[in-house]
Amino acid sequence: MKTKQIKVGNVLIGGGASIVIQSMTNTDTRDAKATLKQINELYDAGCQIARCAVPDMTAAHALGEICEKSPIPVVADIHFDYRLALESIAAGVQKVRINPGNIGSDDRVKAVVDAARAKNIPIRIGVNSGSVEKEILAKYGSPTPDALVESALYHASLLEKFDFTDICLSMKSSSVPYTMKAYQLASEKTEYPLHLGVTEAGTEYMGTIKSAAGIGGLLALGIGDTIRVSLTDDPVKEIYAAKAILKAVGLNEDGVQVVSCPTCGRTRIDLIEIAKEVEQKVAGIKGKKLKVAVMGCAVNGPGEAREADLGIAGGDGVGLIFKKGEVIKKVPQAELVNALMDEINKFKE
Repeated sequence: MKTKQIKVGNVLIGGGASIVIQSMTNTDTRDAKATLKQINELYDAGCQIARCAVPDMTAAHALGEICEKSPIPVVADIHFDYRLALESIAAGVQKVRINPGNIGSDDRVKAVVDAARAKNIPIRIGVNSGSVEKEILAKYGSPTPDALVESALYHASLLEKFDFTDICLSMKSSSVPYTMKAYQLASEKTEYPLHLGVTEAGTEYMGTIKSAAGIGGLLALGIGDTIRVSLTDDPVKEIYAAKAILKAVGLNEDGVQVVSCPTCGRTRIDLIEIAKEVEQKVAGIKGKKLKVAVMGCAVNGPGEAREADLGIAGGDGVGLIFKKGEVIKKVPQAELVNALMDEINKFKE
């Protein structure tokens, strides 16, 4: 859906730009060396923007070195103290995440707005189920989707009061249905770019599933401009999950997409291990838009996966290599994966 475009360093968000992947460091921001190490790990995995917690002035000062050496834009995550926002902006961050209604009087909000405007950096308002104002909670009875959206727009109005509109909004809940409904409502009420996420999603397994359902569902509806998968785990795993979600909903076609059948009684090869091996081998391939099918049945496999560019299907110790549904060679099962990789490497559209 059409949204206003903002710029975070050299990264465009909204306005038709590609979906941007974000994460948040879990190092002590005051330790610039450790934080930079993690940011570089995130960058290598495919992260485009990194957010850092700023609990005090020491952390804000450390952002100077972090921003100078980071390969991607850095966002300062601020709670309550507007002075931390000012110091972070002075240190060189490319975006600030802060809820203006939580930092006090208008003069404090204006100070942050003026500093952000002077450096041409946007502000992200981040509302979640635990941060909705008491008055809004009383109105709706609980942090409902309507309450989340009303809270986000209230904070935005405090910035708009000073003619500041380089704003990004997020309205996260740990409930997937609430999250999805909140973003759907927001997309109807505002053109600000939306940062998608399911908060407190959980560990790698459940957190990835909840994020795929919520973030992926919204992206499939055309809603969302930037995403973060929140996991109770190594932040690098958030990037892998985010990239997989984008690929699953057709918003990241670069690289090799692997599709495989779920196995059945007709399967006569170790399809599960073969599929895993293929997925691992193609993970690092860039610059190719290619769909590869791994099928367990040599009788029906090529036909069922005819939409794949390349694929394999096996049975009784031998396997078929097929291209666009047409069999191009037969090889022993032990050579099946390597033969497929040869075809992938020489494949041209």
